Amino acid sequence: MNHGRKTKVILVDDSALVRHALAKVLADEPAIEIIGSHSDPFLAAEQMKTVLPDVIILDVEMPRMDGLTFLRTIMTQRPIPIIICSTLVSKGTDTLSKALEFGAVEVIEKPKLGTRQFFEESKIRIVDAIHAAAQAKLDRLIPTRAKKERSPGKKYTADAVLPAGGQILRETTEKVIAIGASTGGTEALREVIEDLPLDTPGVVVVQHMPEKFTRSFAERLDGLSAVTVKEAEKNDSVLRGRVLIAPGNKHLVLKRSGHRYFVDVIDGPLVNRHRPSVDVLFRSVANNAGKNAVGVILTGMGDDGARGLLEMKEAGAFTIGQDEESCVVFGMPKEAQKCGAVTRVLPLDKIAKEIIEFSFT
Repeated sequence: MNHGRKTKVILVDDSALVRHALAKVLADEPAIEIIGSHSDPFLAAEQMKTVLPDVIILDVEMPRMDGLTFLRTIMTQRPIPIIICSTLVSKGTDTLSKALEFGAVEVIEKPKLGTRQFFEESKIRIVDAIHAAAQAKLDRLIPTRAKKERSPGKKYTADAVLPAGGQILRETTEKVIAIGASTGGTEALREVIEDLPLDTPGVVVVQHMPEKFTRSFAERLDGLSAVTVKEAEKNDSVLRGRVLIAPGNKHLVLKRSGHRYFVDVIDGPLVNRHRPSVDVLFRSVANNAGKNAVGVILTGMGDDGARGLLEMKEAGAFTIGQDEESCVVFGMPKEAQKCGAVTRVLPLDKIAKEIIEFSFT
């Protein structure tokens, strides 16, 4: 994102109410300018003959041309960061899979003008998605798929959800893998998880993604991987060969009872502008797994996960950060490296191998 220049956005949705809601969300954002609001892709394409946006916010179901067709056309002819804004992708894996495969940078829920708190949280997610998309390196997305900070309220840390420290039980040697990701993370996670063998230690994941979308995402990964992948539920056991993904709009924490690891899914404020938060997950892993954990921070905007990864490292965990070259957005791994939280910096295609080697030593 160029400092001092507004990020130009085109909205494409057949619902006038949704376009109005998005315009209201973005109305007082000084770094964002809506330069077009269209009911279908043909009208957007006509405008783009004379002016190109920095980011497109795109619905899936529309008359004359569906959003996926428009997405694929744009990304193969003149790549522009595209955010999918839809309820349809939560209904099944096929639409979500295709949106990610065709090159969508982010997936967000359609805004609703509900309570003030709901509106403010929706605003944070949408504004951050636009800033992240504007910074995304599209060449990192297309081959694998055929910020100006402005917070309307207090920025919470993991302290708001989970206290620091706590007793770490070390009787067990069973390991846990914890992974955090944001922008570009859906495909980064796919690459890592696809390469994990069936007997990999239990994996817990936070991917910044809206409510309901994470179930489809987990189902998609489950169909591509040797390990079992599911959206996490309260009291799910963390087992070898199983990956648990935090549900959208809930924090995921690791817990321990004797030798057994399990998870809880809890409410709480946005932490580092996110729910689920990587910092919350990583802190719980530091508290409950200590030196038996591996922490991995992947592509994403902002600093969520940096402090939590440092807590994991200080508790004895082995920590990995994705390198700049292979990141779509080098924000979260950069902040983790800056604070000394990363033991090993690796390109994306080497991370699964490193997890496997450390897990079986």
